[in-house]
Amino acid sequence: MSSVLSLQVGRIEPLGPEGVPSAFVKRTLSGVAIAEALGLRGDEQADLRVHGGPDKAIYFYPSEHYRQWANDVPKHAELFVPGGFGENVTTTGMDEHQVAIGDVLAIGSTEMEVTQPRQPCFKLGLRFADNTLGRIMMRSNRTGWYVRVLRVGEFQAGDEIRVIRRPSPDWTIARFNAFIVQQSATPQEMKEMSQLEALPTEWKASILQALSEQER
Repeated sequence: MSSVLSLQVGRIEPLGPEGVPSAFVKRTLSGVAIAEALGLRGDEQADLRVHGGPDKAIYFYPSEHYRQWANDVPKHAELFVPGGFGENVTTTGMDEHQVAIGDVLAIGSTEMEVTQPRQPCFKLGLRFADNTLGRIMMRSNRTGWYVRVLRVGEFQAGDEIRVIRRPSPDWTIARFNAFIVQQSATPQEMKEMSQLEALPTEWKASILQALSEQER
């Protein structure tokens, strides 16, 4: 069974030596969380050009990854705990190889649709004072995933996560990550990706542009 291990929200605060505004650092949310169209109530995003919005309303991350992170980069082990990567929802029992783009997740009274993997930005490096972690995250497929909120509602730690609809089971987050890292998708795969209904418009446009250039 997949479930919610913990919930986190953050406020915009200075991050890193230059004090870049960010809500990367989260605090544990006890009790009920309210999922709204733009995220969990009480959570903030500092740069809406690349974070937040309906297509990236809530960020999920598998708790099982933290042990591997601690093994791979032990100097940061004290930060590799639920919420350490700025996720809103830390899960147990599911990962990028099992979750697919377009999956509809029922949690508590909410319904959420998986939209895309995380692509780490420079703030990950600021959080850990280590610019290598973004590359490790992508290459190891330990990215987590974003969702859009289809049904506003409430949920809490301990709630079961049920996949109630799976329109594109072949397009797991792990498979999509491999395309991003390797840039080696076939024209047919690129056509399939561009037709994933849940995939954000920006991704579809980028894929179609790459397909057009490949076919020239």
